[in-house]
Amino acid sequence: MPALAKNEIIKAAVAPKTADIVHLGRKPVRRINLVNLTAAAARNVVPPLIVLAIMLGLWQILCSSPNASLPSPHQVWQESYDLIAFPFFNYGSQDIGLGWRVLVSLQRVAYGFGLAAIAGVLIGAVIGQSVWAMRGLDPIFQVLRTVPPLAWLPLSLAAFQDSNPSAIFVIFITSIWPVIINTAVGVRNIPQDYRNVAKVLRLNQFEFFFKIMLPSAAPYIFTGLRIGVGLSWLAIVAAEMLTGGVGIGFFIWDAWNSSRLPDIIVALAYIGVVGFALDKLVAAIGKLVTRGASAN
Repeated sequence: MPALAKNEIIKAAVAPKTADIVHLGRKPVRRINLVNLTAAAARNVVPPLIVLAIMLGLWQILCSSPNASLPSPHQVWQESYDLIAFPFFNYGSQDIGLGWRVLVSLQRVAYGFGLAAIAGVLIGAVIGQSVWAMRGLDPIFQVLRTVPPLAWLPLSLAAFQDSNPSAIFVIFITSIWPVIINTAVGVRNIPQDYRNVAKVLRLNQFEFFFKIMLPSAAPYIFTGLRIGVGLSWLAIVAAEMLTGGVGIGFFIWDAWNSSRLPDIIVALAYIGVVGFALDKLVAAIGKLVTRGASAN
């Protein structure tokens, strides 16, 4: 059977069934409704801003006394203004803005999480396809995934003899488990009709993986990737506190040793915003790839 015909049959079988739509006349031009856009933006932006203002107000009231153990928002703004207003200043090897530190940490996350995503999808596909692999590997993976990230750090330092690959390994070993588990679940939930189509077309394992397995299990895979990227960001911050360098995690540890609590609070805000952005980025890519489909 020609490859073009096989591809058309696969797309017809895997793609969701929709009713045929016949367009009559000119397609109406969509106009942007500014009122609806403004109302939608208000619904999504105003409530968080109100909650944030209330939290800052309570924080200011509780920490405004001279005997308070934590700095108030006003004190944080006064003492850490340079970190807030100028995130990309560079005055030396360690005297750099938090923006540069976040970029260094993100580079490590990109390496570790990228390797975890590739290996996790491949291993999860094998486990989902093979009953014997699932029975043999799943209990081991369930035990290993409960090990805290920092527990892997001494072994990685002993193995690599360097802080940078050790931190990348900690990210990898922390984030790979949700990718493996969710991919395996997605593969096991592939409809039997799709498998029958693959048998009729006599697809080899390579063709089955890319044309049937990945499109069908994509919602589950991206669910695992969203969990994994969050764990990656948590792991790198914890690992950098011990391995040193110029990352955001070491900055927090150094600020603690120097009793700079306002700087720590600013760094925590950076970490939270970047973690939120990473989650939304992976979710947006997943929505684009899966065309809005979600895992059941």
